[in-house]
Amino acid sequence: MGDLELLLPGEAAVLVRGLRSFPLRDVGSGGWNQQHESLEKLNMQAILDATARQDEPIQELLVTHGKVPTLVEELIAVETWKQRVLPVLCGLEDFKPQNTFPIYMVVHHEASIINLLETVFFHKEVCESAEDTILDLVDYCHRKLTLLVAQSGCGGPPEEEESQHSTPMQELQKQAERMDFEIALKALSVLRYITDCVDSLSLSTLSRMLSTHNLPCLLVELLEHSPWSRCRRGKLQRFEGGRWQTVASSEQQKLSKLDGQVWIALYNLLLSPEARARYCLTSFAKGQLLKLRAFLTDTLLDQLPNLADLQGFLAHLALAETQPLKKDLVLEQIPEIRERLEQENRGKWQAIAKHQLRHVFSPSEQDLRLQARRWAATYSLDVLEAVAPEQPHCAHCSAEASKRCSRCQNEWYCCRECQVKHWEKHRKVCVLAPQGDGAK
Repeated sequence: MGDLELLLPGEAAVLVRGLRSFPLRDVGSGGWNQQHESLEKLNMQAILDATARQDEPIQELLVTHGKVPTLVEELIAVETWKQRVLPVLCGLEDFKPQNTFPIYMVVHHEASIINLLETVFFHKEVCESAEDTILDLVDYCHRKLTLLVAQSGCGGPPEEEESQHSTPMQELQKQAERMDFEIALKALSVLRYITDCVDSLSLSTLSRMLSTHNLPCLLVELLEHSPWSRCRRGKLQRFEGGRWQTVASSEQQKLSKLDGQVWIALYNLLLSPEARARYCLTSFAKGQLLKLRAFLTDTLLDQLPNLADLQGFLAHLALAETQPLKKDLVLEQIPEIRERLEQENRGKWQAIAKHQLRHVFSPSEQDLRLQARRWAATYSLDVLEAVAPEQPHCAHCSAEASKRCSRCQNEWYCCRECQVKHWEKHRKVCVLAPQGDGAK
């Protein structure tokens, strides 16, 4: 890829072969952080390859070396850490972090992995190489989509508002909530790619998707609530490219990528022969699915012509008799990763938190600066701009920006006034950067 290549093939292979699972106690440790950096590099290279429509060696390496199950294990491990260890850590009497950068790295880890999985799961062989962990990944996606539906009733993630009085931990909490929203959107895409393989999935996985979680009905709820769309000051906004963007009047009838993912997943789950044979159309399911008819407009069908088949299915469903809930005896595989982590660490959450407070989340200023330099080296600016080539936006007011912080080179501003207003918030990260003079 010329000067936009982040990793040479040999380097990528070394990083992939080195991927491994870490105990929860070691989350945030030196070795864990090195793997986090490796994942970030693999993530960016995979995006660059997909964007350029070139060969995609990262996906091939993950399959060849059997590392997709490792990624799923690490994804669920960091999710478990955030839910079980982080609250205990924050409640410790000695927990008074001067800098939340090391904790942010752990919180961000889940987003890094799900983003990599979203990029590579486009290829069916990746789904197949997940083996039994596909069950765990389906459960993970279900948890995230359930959260997405719940958030749609309370306004979604918090706004990126400037606050002069927030503590570092309060700011971290806001960042984590916004990140969880984006993670859920990535999980939706991963789930859609899994449904592309529905005819080759195991019986246990199909049963998990259709009977245990009733994903078709959950997807209907997502279409109804559309948590990635909202109205602000009379204007339609959609969450795209990591931020809320106003949709021009001429574009409002255009199908968004996320709505498209839901429709394709529904098509796969309702019309594939294997899924149709397994899905029990109870009176509840029938009622939920028939709500889709109101969404199937001519404008939508013009954009996704295959949905005409779904429209025909719904017309037939409206006249069909409902089925009683099946109570067949099925020897079902159960997802193991989350349950195993819970069992291995039951009663140890506080001990893990105390250990990490002493050895991981109380770094010296020198350690922080070293970590920031490593982070800056991982995120090469020209690569970042290639991954996200759209016009940068002001960190304070979100207008299009042309000026960059001269010290850390990470934040953009539309004018000096916005830079000054944002400094109090930005300085917490900027002071860690190894470059010259900062904005004041």
